[in-house]
Amino acid sequence: MGQDLIVGLDIGTTKICAVIGELRNNFLEIIGIGTHPSQGLRKGVVVNIDNTVKSIRRAIEEAELMAGCEIRSVYTGIAGGHIKGFNSQGIIAIKSREVTQADINRVIDAAKAVAIPLDREVIHILPQEFKVDGQDGIKDPIGIHGVRLEAAVHIVTGAVASVNNIIKCCNKAGLDVADIVLQSLASGEAVMAEEEKEVMVALIDLGGGTTDLAIFSDNSIKHSWVLALGGNNLTNDIAVGLQTALPEAEKLKQLYGCTLNVLEERDELIEIPGLGGRKPRTLSRGILAEIIHLRMEEILTLIHKEVIRAGFEMPMISGIIVTGGGSMLTGLPDLCEEILGVPTRRGFPIGVGGLTDVINNPAFATAVGLALYGVRSRGGQSRDSFRIRDQNIFNRILARMKKWFKEVI
Repeated sequence: MGQDLIVGLDIGTTKICAVIGELRNNFLEIIGIGTHPSQGLRKGVVVNIDNTVKSIRRAIEEAELMAGCEIRSVYTGIAGGHIKGFNSQGIIAIKSREVTQADINRVIDAAKAVAIPLDREVIHILPQEFKVDGQDGIKDPIGIHGVRLEAAVHIVTGAVASVNNIIKCCNKAGLDVADIVLQSLASGEAVMAEEEKEVMVALIDLGGGTTDLAIFSDNSIKHSWVLALGGNNLTNDIAVGLQTALPEAEKLKQLYGCTLNVLEERDELIEIPGLGGRKPRTLSRGILAEIIHLRMEEILTLIHKEVIRAGFEMPMISGIIVTGGGSMLTGLPDLCEEILGVPTRRGFPIGVGGLTDVINNPAFATAVGLALYGVRSRGGQSRDSFRIRDQNIFNRILARMKKWFKEVI
């Protein structure tokens, strides 16, 4: 794998997606895409190692064939109900009366000095803003004179077992993990316009097993949350409500699925395949739409409650972006506006070139965002904490001691 190739690997509940990008003049060109049904995850968490490895290999092989290269390293995403995000603050005295990178590192260390259970791993430490002698709104404090430096950060943690299982699956598929990224953070990289990053925007990533919420403002993430409900719950509701098999329920969802608020012909008849060799039946499309509407209304209501619980009022949020494979449901943006009361649009991958016609689908948002995140990380703009090579606690302690010695010397 060449130095200018960056790979995003989206390990989702319903599909595995690999996107290969080539960096040309600091612009990412998509040159390879591979997808394969995911058969080893449930609600974003690995439940079968071998099946997950097989799915990863198939997706990687397809992307390699299209791009004409061999993949060795990937940026991969993580989701699931085990993901927890919270805000923290740190404060230090500035050593030389002028903020240096060492001061920034120390204040972030102070901000992340919170009690985290042994069964959890820090995935991200995302700086939100800095203060120098009480002056807030500072994004890059290097070179500013002062005596006191404060930092507000957003910390994302996940279950150690779930993180290690993602890494293990990639390693068994012959891949090194350059970094693990929160899926909603990656999706935001791909679908948010520059002007949206300046104001407060909520991102809803509707996947197969989970629905991820992230609130962005002033080019930083303010809140993150994962709901263990997704598109698969819709499919299951349809299968139970219409008494048909899960594969047939998925087809009905894709062909005729919509919410009640946009359905014009409720009495339109559709054919429902029988279960277990029984004869097919005909039912009105309105029944299917009602099943879908109720589940989506529940998901969006839970998101609304979480936004309020986190201390954000909907009038403060300038807009909502819905992305992920589940966002293609007809009428979803309208229902989101109706329940949350905020202008809503679908999020398609932007800011890349190459095979744009192929990736012009919200289902590719996370994979493309992972590749874009890799570009930002290589540029030295990322201060996120997790690397696969740092997972051994002894190595992390040794690295921190070396850094302390350098500061003392």
